[in-house]
Amino acid sequence: MPRVQKVLIVEDKEHNWDMLSRRLERKGYAVVLAFDGQQGIEQAQAERPDVILMDISLPVMDGHEATRRIRGLPDLQGIPIIALTAHAMGGDRERALEAGCDDYHAKPIEFDLLLAQIEALTAGKAVS
Repeated sequence: MPRVQKVLIVEDKEHNWDMLSRRLERKGYAVVLAFDGQQGIEQAQAERPDVILMDISLPVMDGHEATRRIRGLPDLQGIPIIALTAHAMGGDRERALEAGCDDYHAKPIEFDLLLAQIEALTAGKAVS
């Protein structure tokens, strides 16, 4: 049984959230979905997930701003956030970390690596 019980996936592309949620649920995780940055903040407040998978390119509010706002809420500051992005250009990882993400995962998603990142962050150490 994984240590993390609840994962919030903030992702606007159906094929990404569908694949991730199905695979995480098969591993025993409860999954909560949000489809834009504002919903991500709202779901984080309502659901108190154990980890957040935050897409960076989102409608309404991008993942950087949503992460900054989550980090500004005292009761949510300790939740690990992993940036998920198709942007793998120089500086993208640094921008995600500066916004408050704890780790970074470039798309396409390598599920086993992402799972290791989730487990490492919930154990208090990052895998890169």
